[in-house]
Amino acid sequence: MAKGKKVKINTNVEDTGKENKANNKKELNEKDSSEPLDPFKEMEEKVEFLEKEAKETHDRLLRVSAEFENYKKRAAREMNDFRKFANESFVKAMLPVIDNLDRAIESSNNEKHAGSSMVEGVNMTLKEILKVLEQFSVKRFDSIGDTFDPGLHQAVMQEETEKHAENSVVKELQKGYMIHDRLLRPAMVVVSKKPENQTKKDQTK
Repeated sequence: MAKGKKVKINTNVEDTGKENKANNKKELNEKDSSEPLDPFKEMEEKVEFLEKEAKETHDRLLRVSAEFENYKKRAAREMNDFRKFANESFVKAMLPVIDNLDRAIESSNNEKHAGSSMVEGVNMTLKEILKVLEQFSVKRFDSIGDTFDPGLHQAVMQEETEKHAENSVVKELQKGYMIHDRLLRPAMVVVSKKPENQTKKDQTK
């Protein structure tokens, strides 16, 4: 080799290998794509895909329909409750006024003017107010003689007595009220209990 003569090295070997591989892959793809597809198999796959898609769409439609029906029922219940109890706050604010009329009538029974026109006027006013409340499904209930019910009554004291069964309402200090089927205000009551001497006798038996 002559001195100073440069030797040219082929640096394209790696590039040539990559090019050959790419060409082989391209030829393989072209070969695969050139193979005829089975039309029946292709049709079956399309039908299966469309059936699956239709089933998913049907399921989504059923879920949306069920959710919409539940929404309509819930909205109807809420609207019905709103109509039934829209006046609840106003009626509660009126109850102390009715209580005062009750007390005025009750206290007049012990006075010499029990039969006066003023007392009759108060009584008539009370009856008219109660009639108006009934138009909005507000009614008061009597509790005397009933068994004490914590869902309807508020016990403020107990009274020993042998005239009534134990745990019965013997006095009513304040009337209870219902609005439709809901408790508006519990009745304030006195509840009976056995006398202590009777309780001791029962324990010694």
